[in-house]
Amino acid sequence: MDAATWGLIIATFVACFVEMVEATTIVMAMGYTRSWKSALVGTLAALGALAVVTLFAGYALATWLPESALQLAIGGLLLIFGLQWLRKAILRSSGRKAVHDEAAIYKEEVAAAKAAGQSTGSIDMFSFMVSFKGVFLEGMEVVFIVITFGLNADNIPGASAGALAAVVIVLIIAIALRRPLSMINENLLKYGVGLLLASFGTYWAVEGIGIFQSGRESLDWPGHDLAIIGLLLAWLVLSRIFVAVLKTPAAPVAPVNVPVEVKK
Repeated sequence: MDAATWGLIIATFVACFVEMVEATTIVMAMGYTRSWKSALVGTLAALGALAVVTLFAGYALATWLPESALQLAIGGLLLIFGLQWLRKAILRSSGRKAVHDEAAIYKEEVAAAKAAGQSTGSIDMFSFMVSFKGVFLEGMEVVFIVITFGLNADNIPGASAGALAAVVIVLIIAIALRRPLSMINENLLKYGVGLLLASFGTYWAVEGIGIFQSGRESLDWPGHDLAIIGLLLAWLVLSRIFVAVLKTPAAPVAPVNVPVEVKK
């Protein structure tokens, strides 16, 4: 495999790894607290729905849009997603937003599961629905990442391989540890994913502007794919500037009033 293929696999792997950690936390909370059978059935149902969405969305995008329009549409969406992730990462790094805590989220899900009434059927609908919703919502971002990266790189199998590797590795770690993957620095990963999405989104969106020209051909960046590295560095520097500007200052220490003895 060439460097471009490896870059595609690594980008989709990192992005999908973050989403799978969050989905796994929800499923584990339902499984350990209520019913593994219902949680796994909900997970499989969500995966089936995601497969259908992937098939139709990928076919529609690849068939109905010309290359430059596809780059503009997908690049714009990636840029929107990337900037949302970067915004949250900047706020967390500057101390203006709480750091994402997977262990705390697990405790909240467990508390909600215990508070829900007991199910009388063979399938615990609470576990099923919570697992289905969690996997489907997190999985939709995985589907979006795989389709956008795969179509623009003209390598859906490579993007799918990166996503599949992320799913398998997260499951192996979760099964081995039997607890939430809170030891993983998810906030740092999300920061990195935000930089990747913003960089690729900028690259493809600018290329897609060529749809408005007479020939409707994609624009070319200086240096071609190497421009992505420059965009990545630019977004990194810009984000660190925002972190420095927004950094929460330390709370001022209140002066201690020491009584002064007055001599008579």
